[in-house]
Amino acid sequence: MEVGGEVGEETARPLMEAKGGRRPPSQPSILVVVASTAVAVAGSFVFGMSVGYSSPSQSGIMYDLDLSLAEAMAISDLFCIAGWLSIVFSKNFWWLDVGRFSVGCGIGVFSYVVPVYISEITPKNLRGGFATVNQLMICCGASLMYVVGTVLTWRVLAIIGLAPCLLQLLGLILIPESPRWLAKVGQHEEFEAALRRLRGKDADICEEAEEIKEFAENLRRLPQGSLFELFQKKYLHSVTVGVGLMVLQQFGGVNAIGFYASEIFVSAGFSSGNSGMLAMVAVQIPMTTLGVFLMDKAGRRPLLMVSAAGTCLGCFLVGMSFLSKDQEWVKELNMLLALAGILVYTGSFSLGMGGIPWVIMSEIFPINVKGVAGSLVTLVSWLGSWVVSYAFNFLMMWSSAGTFFMFACICGLTVLFVERLVPETKGRALEEIQASLNFF
Repeated sequence: MEVGGEVGEETARPLMEAKGGRRPPSQPSILVVVASTAVAVAGSFVFGMSVGYSSPSQSGIMYDLDLSLAEAMAISDLFCIAGWLSIVFSKNFWWLDVGRFSVGCGIGVFSYVVPVYISEITPKNLRGGFATVNQLMICCGASLMYVVGTVLTWRVLAIIGLAPCLLQLLGLILIPESPRWLAKVGQHEEFEAALRRLRGKDADICEEAEEIKEFAENLRRLPQGSLFELFQKKYLHSVTVGVGLMVLQQFGGVNAIGFYASEIFVSAGFSSGNSGMLAMVAVQIPMTTLGVFLMDKAGRRPLLMVSAAGTCLGCFLVGMSFLSKDQEWVKELNMLLALAGILVYTGSFSLGMGGIPWVIMSEIFPINVKGVAGSLVTLVSWLGSWVVSYAFNFLMMWSSAGTFFMFACICGLTVLFVERLVPETKGRALEEIQASLNFF
């Protein structure tokens, strides 16, 4: 992931020129972190727009095309741009499939690279909040598609999806590379320059730099991690947490609900899914924003458990609405239960389960296995998303109520999983977290 910008003479001063005691990061350091995060999360916005694209555009695509139901961020942008253009100019289902596949490849990389990059450039006391902006932008992208999808055609929606890709490509020229990645590959001058840009030219970076370099040196003595090495005892806890959270996140039903929100509302008795999707937007963004502010105050574990418990309740309410759907005398109550359940689920998921698993994943794996571990976790996440999304229509035909009760049980298990296995990473340096979970 090479996204470095030019470094001036003042930025590249030797590490040992820092004087006096430790100084807090100056204003420029926060500005660089904010700017770098803003560029990175443009990919999250693309991710969210791609997720949100399906629900409002599905009926239009099916009608117009006569279909039945059937260096990393830059490369991802190119995949997404090619994909959106293919969708815009679709003449048949092949163009559409290629476009969606290309966008899917792009956002698959974004889903891993963006939170890792943010976690590696931010100070430890701000890392959680900044990393959660990833989920906020996913939420904003999906919400934008939900809203404008009620009035615009599916081709115009795809054109809108191009904008953040192009903006991010320009921004990547200006932001610094991850200092930890530079330390890992032995580019010490570039490492120091990048860290100074991120912390400010007047900040004392000696202690943080030494910690990063010492940890990177220890990791360099280890062989580069392979997929099979991940399953050794020393990485077992990290892999269990990373993979487990992704499995529980996906099999809790989030993408099934996100992709088919409109159809769920119609199945529950609403005349149209548009009003329900707009209500989801009104809940998603405030709750995700609240999660951003609470991340570095309440901690990861409490937010995860509250979030998982809320998604459990939401699925249970939707299941109850479908269970009594055939009772005509409670029709209005059933519709209210379905709406309340979806909104409780959406709000609760946005609070923690949406973003925190990706934050924790970006924190727990050491650099020597971060690539292969991230690939595994991302593969598990998207494979789970595909399985649930593909199976959802069949599950709904089998039993609408049973489908949501099943999701509720998985969300309930998530609470237990977090309580037993997931560590609290708030306010801890990445090197400290990784050393406590893995044996070197």
